[in-house]
Amino acid sequence: MLVVEGLTCRFGAKAAVDDASFQVSPGGFVGVIGRSGAGKSTLLRTINRLATPTQGRILFDDIDVTALRGKELRQWRARSAMIFQQFNLVGRLDVLTNVLMGRLATMPAWRSLSQLWPEQDKALAMSALEQFDIASLAAQRADQLSGGQQQRVAIARALVQQPDIILADEPIASLDPRNTKIVMDALLRINKHFGITVLCNLHSLDLARSYCDRLIGMAQGRVVFDGAPAELTDHVARELYDLEAADVMGGTPVPAPEGIPALGTAAAA
Repeated sequence: MLVVEGLTCRFGAKAAVDDASFQVSPGGFVGVIGRSGAGKSTLLRTINRLATPTQGRILFDDIDVTALRGKELRQWRARSAMIFQQFNLVGRLDVLTNVLMGRLATMPAWRSLSQLWPEQDKALAMSALEQFDIASLAAQRADQLSGGQQQRVAIARALVQQPDIILADEPIASLDPRNTKIVMDALLRINKHFGITVLCNLHSLDLARSYCDRLIGMAQGRVVFDGAPAELTDHVARELYDLEAADVMGGTPVPAPEGIPALGTAAAA
């Protein structure tokens, strides 16, 4: 159980996250929605502790995440895997090595510096690549991949961390519609097949309604909506997005995923 209590994160006088409180049960697929600058990215980064909370608490399985330091904080960041909008891969390294970076928290420093990866970690990384149909790219440089392929590598890296929760920060913002579906299907498979909780920042309401079983709406750093997608009426959405409502509600509706996409069925992109 993830519990966020009165969480505030300030940058100077501005509160990027302002007194946010909610709980997320294990195995949920939760979409965090809101206009640009609403505080969605800061919320996820604060939960992962990439950003330092100003006040409030983050609890996970009765562990006070806001109090963690040193080794315990590194372990939490491994348990709460981040997926970034810009992929955050090392372009000059091959795909397999980029995925293996997800195992760094489990390795002693001398082994990580020399990149002497244990055979079981290599097998785990290859298995993750196979699940997203990109095992054939294992030896290829990451900067030679398409955007959709790079994001699937980033998701595979998160998966080998063997996390309890995945925090996806607008993972499809820079992708075309075809790759958007591939990446969202990949996150849905992780959620349903492995039972890993997913918190995903999304700008598109159509995608949020199609993939998520719960939505948290943010405005000016505050949580202003928390409920099932069916409860988010067009009226509420327009209040939530204000001037951006036409952009997030005016596109072609995204069809709901038909069941759970099978592992290893992603199209090449």
